[in-house]
Amino acid sequence: MNLFDVLLLVLLCAGAAFFWRIRTISECANQYLQRYCEQQRLQLVSVARKTTRPMLYRGKLDWRSEFLFEFSSTGDDCYQGTLLLNGLTVIKTETPPHRINTH
Repeated sequence: MNLFDVLLLVLLCAGAAFFWRIRTISECANQYLQRYCEQQRLQLVSVARKTTRPMLYRGKLDWRSEFLFEFSSTGDDCYQGTLLLNGLTVIKTETPPHRINTH
């Protein structure tokens, strides 16, 4: 095995680890938003990752991800909120003012 083969193997492993971690973060965001919307009596419509970048958080290197999500409060409307995570830790969830479903 020469140096090129070793570098290629390292790059493939790093790419797989990157993909796996980002996928885990996305699944965590989806689960959190499902629970959040359920607790707030909202209907989760869609979730999309906006940005992901490496960042130090509490001395640990991890990914900071921002997600956009659409939700409905009455079934006839649609609003867009944001979710910010550092790794699997929720930092902030923001929703705009919206109607409250009283049923």
